[in-house]
Amino acid sequence: MSRPVQSKLLSLFIKGQLSALRRCRFIGATDLPEIMANSTERLLNLPGKLPFFATRATEPRLVHELLGKLHPVECGRPLIRMGPEGDGGYLVPDDLEGIGACFSPGVSDVAGFELDCANRGMEVFLADASVEKPPCSHPSFRFAKKFIGATTGGKFVSLEDWVGAETKLADKDLLLQMDIEGFEYEAFLTASTALLQRFRIMVVEFHDLERLFCEPLFPFYRLVFEKLLATHTCVHIHPNNYCSLIKVAGLEMLQMAEFTFVRNDRVRPAGYARQFPHPLDRDNTLREHVVLPPAYYRTK
Repeated sequence: MSRPVQSKLLSLFIKGQLSALRRCRFIGATDLPEIMANSTERLLNLPGKLPFFATRATEPRLVHELLGKLHPVECGRPLIRMGPEGDGGYLVPDDLEGIGACFSPGVSDVAGFELDCANRGMEVFLADASVEKPPCSHPSFRFAKKFIGATTGGKFVSLEDWVGAETKLADKDLLLQMDIEGFEYEAFLTASTALLQRFRIMVVEFHDLERLFCEPLFPFYRLVFEKLLATHTCVHIHPNNYCSLIKVAGLEMLQMAEFTFVRNDRVRPAGYARQFPHPLDRDNTLREHVVLPPAYYRTK
């Protein structure tokens, strides 16, 4: 039996057991309808959902405060879409002139964004150890069969070492488009501030965002976001509808989302962004559409 089938069967079994436990006194304080209405496989990995979990949950106030710092702002330039209409397309400010290169770790089977960058005259550096080559070709593509991580060794290379090796770009502004399946947190933590400041625009897909409610992990996540916000400003958030919303402590949480950041010196603040979804946003998959929850942007 395959792992996906086993996982689904186990999920159905757990849901059945939770239904049977509705009348038990010791579990009476648990919000079972909330658990069963969401993804059981993921919620059972979150702390604080059941009374016998040892890991403590993050105070909701702390999660609210962090999300508030990430509320997108109007940067003074219109957003444009680069890449395909579905997955692999992203919104960035129309401020690309003078950017020398795009660094794009996480290739998989889509490279429409990278192709648009190349057609605008940028060199494009791609990295992904899970594929042999990019899904399309262009004379400006430079591919490394490596994963991006915290340190350099084996199949991994740090963001610092990967970008730093291209010395001819030392005086150029850069663009970063990153989708590396959860390794983004450690990659940013070990990147220097000097390196981050070289990226005029950063588009990053952040994974496992619901784990902000895991108290041991929250400081780690907060360090990453606060490090990025020291040099950049968030200008757009787009939910990846591959994963549905889940509700934790009364707060609707994204599991995966694409964040667009702009270096602070390129931002001409014009208030908070309030139009979500943006007219150029597109769903990543054919699954149910996911609306950006109010906690992720300034509603008034």
